[in-house]
Amino acid sequence: MKTISYKVLAVIMLSAIVVGGIFWGFMATWPKNVGSENVSGGTAGREDAFDGSWPIFRGGPELNGVAPGSLGDRLELLWKFKTQGEIQSSAVISGGRVFVGSGDGKIYAIDQKTRQEIWSFQTEDAVEAPPCVIDDMVIAGSLDTYLYALYAETGKLKWKYKTAGKIVGSANWFRPPKRDKTWILVGSYDNILHCVDSATGEKVWTYESDSYINGTPAVSDGMVVFGGCDAIIHVVSVGDGKEINQIEAGAYIASSPALADGLVYVGNYEDTFLCRDLVTGRVVWDYKNQGDPFYASAAVGPRQIIVGSRDKNLYCLDRSNGEILWTFSTAGQIDSCPVICQNKVVFGSGDGRLYMVSLSERKEIWSFEIGAAITSSPALAGGMVIVGAEDGYLYGFGPK
Repeated sequence: MKTISYKVLAVIMLSAIVVGGIFWGFMATWPKNVGSENVSGGTAGREDAFDGSWPIFRGGPELNGVAPGSLGDRLELLWKFKTQGEIQSSAVISGGRVFVGSGDGKIYAIDQKTRQEIWSFQTEDAVEAPPCVIDDMVIAGSLDTYLYALYAETGKLKWKYKTAGKIVGSANWFRPPKRDKTWILVGSYDNILHCVDSATGEKVWTYESDSYINGTPAVSDGMVVFGGCDAIIHVVSVGDGKEINQIEAGAYIASSPALADGLVYVGNYEDTFLCRDLVTGRVVWDYKNQGDPFYASAAVGPRQIIVGSRDKNLYCLDRSNGEILWTFSTAGQIDSCPVICQNKVVFGSGDGRLYMVSLSERKEIWSFEIGAAITSSPALAGGMVIVGAEDGYLYGFGPK
């Protein structure tokens, strides 16, 4: 048998290295998830396109409606998920899962990438409140008067907490200093703000207002802030539920407040959007439209306040003085709360369209015709926009 010379062997080894390098270089550029179909017939995109979270209504405890990351100028409809009732609940996103309530009385957990149902939990009435994800739990209220805590992984009930009225706003959360606890905060149509221990579902404290609490309480700097149908902005100590301040709002408040730099931004149900100092109650500025309600909650930009109105306009107001920077008109009432992502604003309208407009100027970047009113608010995470509509579908948009 002939032996191979060292020179021939070296050539063979070098060739193998070169070919292997070409192969693995090719594989590194090969698109992931080939064969994972979406509505538009393309692929679901890269794995990291689904990173990120939006675990609470408006994105964080201060409810300022700002999403991290980036968003493309054009989105594709990747999937839609059917429930058996209209969706007024806004979705939240955590751990690659989407959680949302429906008029069919269920709380759903859906795979963010494939839109497959993971689990659902049946309550005794419609679920209009957006869920909240904290630790290993999904917290959501129902019109059946209960606040439910479900295990996020399985949808099994951990506890439920009884109020004396329907719950339409999302829960928020707070971790008291020097205590290994998480407290859940939620308002009810029993006129009471409830603080509940997340581990046990037991009452920590309650604070009573003079009318229904429709929105979500905002939390910042040891204070919980909410508006109510008593036309008051309530500022309460999270630690013990004691009143810090009551600020006259002029008309009842159906929306949720947004907090930033010691100020509260919220609209009332008549025609006024307010900016107030949380501690002193000082009037910083007011903006009045032509007499139509502000039902949607605001998003707080670096120098802008973005809010929709039932006069069918999206308003961009100067954060320092409340003067109009621009308006964007739609063909329907805007009850959907806008979300800011970089220099873009995303919101839905009663005209059945989901819109993306420029933050810095009145310019439509992209829109999509759903065909049914959108009163829920978009959730943004990992380059995706997820929103429900009154046709009972949850829609997932993202990069192709």
